[in-house]
Amino acid sequence: MTGFAANGDPLANLMAKSDHQKIRDYVTAKDHLQYTQLPDGVVQVLLTHSNISQNFPDIRLDLHMSVEAVKERFKLHIGTPVEHQRLILKDNGRVIGELTDNSKMLGFYSVVSGNELHVIDTDPYSLSRGGGLTDVTLVEKYKMDDETYDKRSGTMREYIREQRAKNPNFKLKPKGMTTMGQAVPGMQGAAGNEKENEGPPPGIESVEGINVGDRCEVQPGARRGTVRWVGEAEVLKPGYWVGVQLDEPLGMNNGTIKGLKLFECDDNFGSMCRGKNVTVGDFPEVDFMSSDDEEEEI
Repeated sequence: MTGFAANGDPLANLMAKSDHQKIRDYVTAKDHLQYTQLPDGVVQVLLTHSNISQNFPDIRLDLHMSVEAVKERFKLHIGTPVEHQRLILKDNGRVIGELTDNSKMLGFYSVVSGNELHVIDTDPYSLSRGGGLTDVTLVEKYKMDDETYDKRSGTMREYIREQRAKNPNFKLKPKGMTTMGQAVPGMQGAAGNEKENEGPPPGIESVEGINVGDRCEVQPGARRGTVRWVGEAEVLKPGYWVGVQLDEPLGMNNGTIKGLKLFECDDNFGSMCRGKNVTVGDFPEVDFMSSDDEEEEI
């Protein structure tokens, strides 16, 4: 336990205080000046409610307002109609009295800054009773029944139904794969994690006409790049592969697969593809800074 130093030295007293106490003193240092900046005839009060646990501090009120006007103001915060508000004036939790006359001005009841005005909701059917306005656990969660959901369009269930009408064996693929078993651009596995079609591994004929240095376009995604490697490797699944240096960072490697460098490029610019997904030809690098609009003739 900390306390004042026996010698009464202010510096020693400060050092003896806990960090928590120092922070508390700093935060509350100007509490006595809280209401000194208010205009004449204006007070700040704490608003509380019988059915609502939340408090509403520092509500500014003019002492010349009628009690009825104050209740109208409070209705905006708590929702209780004027006719169902009983206003109880408190000071530090101690009841001073009740504001019973709606026609009287607030100042008639000697309300001062720092007082609490507690509203008792007298409506037996009030929505705020039992936490009706604050307890979210009382809100019934909406759940759509299967019949209604089946009638909606554009849903995943409708998509699956359409696909199974075409192919009874249709199944959703794991995340990162298309329904055709191909990797989504940017999520393609570094070691060729594409789902292979049943049958023998692609032979050399699958990469016929694809040569190192060729410009190409890779599917899916129409990603452009340059062929940097063609062949087979033990670190890849059986069959021939094409290593492409993409123009954009839409790949998953830098040309090195499981420690074996097949070609060199920056991180995420490398992609290992089957020959059937690579088209070589005149595919210039896209300049995203240029405009597609031709300049008008003067």
